[in-house]
This record gives sequence, structure tokens and C-alpha cells, in this order.
Amino acid sequence: MRIALFADVHANFEALTACLAHAERRGAERHVFLGDHVGYGADPERVLDTMMALVDRGAIAVLGNHDAAVGGELGRQMNADAQTVIEWTRARLGHAQREFLTRLPLVVEEDGRLYAHANAWAPGGWEYVSGTSEADRSLRATGCRQTFFGHVHQPMLYHRTDAGGTLDFQPVPGVPIPLAATRRWLSLPGSVGQPRDGNPAACYALLDDARGLLTYHRVPYDAEETARKVREAGLPEALALRLEMGI
Repeated sequence: MRIALFADVHANFEALTACLAHAERRGAERHVFLGDHVGYGADPERVLDTMMALVDRGAIAVLGNHDAAVGGELGRQMNADAQTVIEWTRARLGHAQREFLTRLPLVVEEDGRLYAHANAWAPGGWEYVSGTSEADRSLRATGCRQTFFGHVHQPMLYHRTDAGGTLDFQPVPGVPIPLAATRRWLSLPGSVGQPRDGNPAACYALLDDARGLLTYHRVPYDAEETARKVREAGLPEALALRLEMGI
């Protein structure tokens, strides 16, 4: 099975649709959304409606911190720009969309894979996997041999042998990576809707489970149009610039 892995869409409809189309052309049979479906962007309704339709057809979606903030108090712990968009998003969503977010699980385990937004050791604490130390901690917290998270907004891959430490690996877009069964793997696909590595192209990854291959992809999309929508909505200018510059 080919599984498309999407993280941190952040209400960016143009980036989401570009990645979905890209994955479909490469034979994606399943979709997994790794949290933070809303926040920062100007199209929360269209993004959620698209995701809800896919979940109805068998896709997996987990809860992110921005998703949790829309329905609760967590947003008060965020920076001012994030909090502004959380409050704006709350006012736009309908009952079905809000209900969808409140019912999302923190973690899903399936066929030896763990899906969550932040980490495996305390998924509801929203701590980041920002290096090998946190990756090792996360890998030790689960018996799954493959784990997939978002939250970091930059693509990265970590691996650990049963007898050794955890190492990082910078994936090259479009180049398949063999996931050796003798190692344990932690993948950060990067952000669909708000990349922060200096490249504004959307990020996602495609897992070919039958062949044991993971491929990271960068997908150009109309970031200027998305930034225009952010400005027209009256959301913070810094969020529009971030889309245009990928920072």
C-alpha cells in the first residue's frame, strides 16, 4: 500500500490540493494527516471539508495543538499571531467542522506504525522532536518500528538500531529511502501549509509499505495566492510573508 503522509496543513487549501494531486499521480492509496489542520491560514473550512471527506473514505487524521486550541484554552499559550488566527478560525467554523476537530485522536497505531502530531512520549504535551535526543526519546517510548510526526515544519528522518543510538538523515526530495527492517524509523514529512526551511514549496512524504520505501516530496503551489488570502482576511502580515519565503 502507498500511504501519503501530510502534516501541518494549517488551513492552506492551495498547498493541500497540490499535494493531494501530486500523491494521486504517484499512486497513493491511503492518506494520513498528522495534525495542525487549521491555524495560520485563511481557508480552514475548505481544508477541513476536504479532509473530512477523505476520512469518511478511510483516511487517518490525528489532533494537533492548533486543532486543540480551536476548541479549548491551549491557544492562550501560543504566540500572539497564532492566537489571533485561532480566534478568527473559531468564528468561521461550523458545527460539523468543530465536532470533527474535537473527536480527533492524539495517536493512531496501525500495522506497526505510530501516527501523532508531536511525539510518542507525551503526545498531548506538544513537545517537539527537534534533534536526535528527542527522536531517541520518542523511539524508546513506543514499540512501533515506524513513527510519523508533524509539528516541526521541516522534513527530517531519524533511525535507530536496536543495539545503538539514534542518528539523523536529511532526505533529498524525490529520492526513495529504504527503511531497513533492522532499524527503527522516525519521519517528519515537513509542513504542507507552512514550510520553514527556506523553501516555500509544500512538503509531504509517500510511504510504499510493500517495498519498504519512503520518499519525501516538495510540491510547488501558488503561495502568492495563499498569502493574498491571508492579507485579505486581515490576518498578521508575518504569516503571509512566511508563506512567500518559506521561513
